Amino acid sequence: MKLLTYKTKESESRLGFIHNNRVVDMEDFGGIHNFPLPDDMLDLIDMGFEVIAEINEMIGNTREIDFEMISFPMHDVTILAPIEKPRKNIIGIGLNYTEHVAESARTLDTSNELPQQPVIFSKPPTTVTATNTEILHNPRLTQQLDWEVELAVVIGKEGKYVPKENAMDYVFGYTVINDISARDCRRSGQWIVSKGQDTFAPMGPVLVTKDEIQDPHNLNLSLKLNGVEKQNSNTKFMLFNINDLINDLSTVFTLEPGDIIATGTPAGVGAGRNPQEWMWNGDVVEATVEGIGTIVNTIKEI
Repeated sequence: MKLLTYKTKESESRLGFIHNNRVVDMEDFGGIHNFPLPDDMLDLIDMGFEVIAEINEMIGNTREIDFEMISFPMHDVTILAPIEKPRKNIIGIGLNYTEHVAESARTLDTSNELPQQPVIFSKPPTTVTATNTEILHNPRLTQQLDWEVELAVVIGKEGKYVPKENAMDYVFGYTVINDISARDCRRSGQWIVSKGQDTFAPMGPVLVTKDEIQDPHNLNLSLKLNGVEKQNSNTKFMLFNINDLINDLSTVFTLEPGDIIATGTPAGVGAGRNPQEWMWNGDVVEATVEGIGTIVNTIKEI
């Protein structure tokens, strides 16, 4: 199921899903089946992944004329970030693709040795923005604004000390994140100023439930800047896969429903190029993950 947060000219943010290229309102869909459903993504995740099977069954038993009464054409809605206000910081994973480790070592002050454990950082909730919005560039803070396409994992239930073999039981679904990075804002090896500025986590366009992604470890991911491809790889090249990450992170702290893990970016970032490339006012960046979709954002200098 492709879930999304959206709004119309008449409404504030609402939860919906895509059916026959229309956005079906989730709360209204529950209403026609006398099955209470929420109008917020986090509230749906809190219901547990099992509710997705129930919703899918109800979809199969719904007449198309009923769908039309509670849905909108895609072009009539504004798509928001799937989770507009995460309850906690987004968990970021650094240096999780071999070639990205190499390019970072060449141009940044990171080690050229492959990490033996996941490299963990975080991005505050205020970094989240949607597709078709602006990424804010403060040139007084950074002259090295960079891109990073990533597969993001959304956690579906609480987990502590999760065994690797059970890790997928804790996944609710997947989305796309562009881990925007200000390369000249790292402080004494710490990354949060580089990664944590407002709008530095474009996310979306949808949250795809895990039952629709046959193998999250074999998804193409790519990024274009002003129509020119900069990154093109596959999640099979992650050093630490999703099972590894959930196992490791849940050993450090409790994972909770709605937590978001950005699983790292492949090679091709601006900092790794010769000469280096950065994003500037008016640039358009497109981040794509197979099976999920593309988020498009424009750089705006402030």
